[in-house]
Amino acid sequence: MLTVTFIRHGESEDNTKDIWAGWKDAPLSPLGTLQVSALARFFHQSQTHFDHIYVSPLLRAQATGKAIHDLQPHDVPFTILPKLREQHFGCAEGNMWAYDVAPGETRESMIASGVYPVPLLRSDKFEGGESLDDLAVRAEEAMRECVLPHVGEEDVHIAVTSHGLCISELVKAVLRLDPDADHERDYTGLLNTAWTRITVEPREGNEGLNVKVTDVNRSEHLETVSSSVASSDVNTNSDARAFFGGKTKSDTSTVTPTHI
Repeated sequence: MLTVTFIRHGESEDNTKDIWAGWKDAPLSPLGTLQVSALARFFHQSQTHFDHIYVSPLLRAQATGKAIHDLQPHDVPFTILPKLREQHFGCAEGNMWAYDVAPGETRESMIASGVYPVPLLRSDKFEGGESLDDLAVRAEEAMRECVLPHVGEEDVHIAVTSHGLCISELVKAVLRLDPDADHERDYTGLLNTAWTRITVEPREGNEGLNVKVTDVNRSEHLETVSSSVASSDVNTNSDARAFFGGKTKSDTSTVTPTHI
């Protein structure tokens, strides 16, 4: 059986600001550094051993994956996969983020002032960027590069360190491998360094795959992070944090940490 643990990166310096930050390559914030250290220790202490770690090339994801790698008991293959990058927001990158068009404004007037509201549809995108539909295609390609090659291997556990929106599409891509999987449940809205886990195994007679989500948005390791440091982000827009955790306008439910 193949086990896949999808891990969102630690808090970046841009996560503390209400700006569009997809391919914009900010490092971890001080809190993010503590978060990834806590996660790496959690996996080490729980004897969660990975056979391969795949990471996005962006600094925040690489640093998260490297922290986990360094506390593994053996030399784990570490692969940087460009297709694991976050959604590219084109001309909005680095500009102010807004969830909705403000009263008395239009989308065009807000953009002219340097504030970019969230696109309305999955097919919408900023100039030079990707739509969610584009991201879904890329996530499908990434899944075929880092997940499918391990299907059928015995007792293999891989880690995929990426970003909130990208992980949402990656999980959907893996679930599509199994028509009988639960496609209705919401798996979006990961906290920084939270993880979601899936198992994949061939059916008897090699007639398709069984895919099961076993854990969603697990973040108990964050209980060890200093509350005084964690309180430094209290003024950050909660809608922005939810959005970059993968919670888009079409997602209305709340995701709580769950072992299924």
